[in-house]
Amino acid sequence: MRILTGIQPSGALHLGNYFGAMLPGIQLQNQGEAFYFIANYHSMTSLTDPELRRRYTFDVALDWLACGLDPAKAVLWRQSDVPEHTELAWLLTTITPMGLLERCHSFKDKVAKLGGEVGSVNHGLFAYPVLMAADILLYDSNIVPVGKDQKQHLEVTRDIALKFNHLYGETFVIPEPRIQESVAVVPGLDGQKMSKSYNNTIELFGEEKATRKKIMSIVMDSRTPEEPKPDADHNVVVQLFKLLNATEGANQEALLRAGGYGYGSLKKAFFECFWNYFAPYRARRAELAANPEAVHRILAEGAAKATPIARATLARAKKACGLD
Repeated sequence: MRILTGIQPSGALHLGNYFGAMLPGIQLQNQGEAFYFIANYHSMTSLTDPELRRRYTFDVALDWLACGLDPAKAVLWRQSDVPEHTELAWLLTTITPMGLLERCHSFKDKVAKLGGEVGSVNHGLFAYPVLMAADILLYDSNIVPVGKDQKQHLEVTRDIALKFNHLYGETFVIPEPRIQESVAVVPGLDGQKMSKSYNNTIELFGEEKATRKKIMSIVMDSRTPEEPKPDADHNVVVQLFKLLNATEGANQEALLRAGGYGYGSLKKAFFECFWNYFAPYRARRAELAANPEAVHRILAEGAAKATPIARATLARAKKACGLD
């Protein structure tokens, strides 16, 4: 079984990234061939600062490694170090219907945010599900751990692969999504999906003072500590608490339901839980950051392992459609 996932370096990674892709990927590295890449080509659709892209790319590598990715078990590389990603994307683009991309929720969301002006959306944002399909198909991936919001793009990948196979003969493995329903959508501070674009994230490795302030600033309703909260299971902090510690999260929910327990106490308890959960990862990250040459070496070795597989798949696809 080959597992593949990628994370875009467009800002600091957060709890949504961790529970949606990183933790499932780290758990799966013991169950098959694990291929994990830093999607820096994808970051170009929204990030135009070269130095920030370099920094965020390195930071994503640090975060993956700090949280448990083992280079002895998993291949980690920069997407741009394997140019076959973009070449295969062109082959796939030529058979991808415009309508398929226009129906993608992410594209419609971007258009809505820009006031409904389709012309304001760059081609990369429109076509990135095709590059995502190339990322996945290039490695004969069987399983792709994704959050619920990416499930549609996995379906697009499957549709494109099936169409290519129908037109040119059996060429690509058809991948399956792996979604953990308990973390299908990680809520952000405002109750929407946690996302950098919504500015509602809790960064994995933010500064202590800033992280505490952000958590303590989460807006709640006006009920007093004494009042029971029978809908405590819908509370954003309770939901996040349960992701980090299911038992203590359930206990916090029960305290709110019973009354006599305020939101301030809930948020303080959550901060302590969050800070303690990631404490060993922060220590490991600091060690890695102090030795950047070792991190760059891991990425280079990963690219060297990924490249022969990518080249073989691309050669197979080019031969199938008469480009050899």
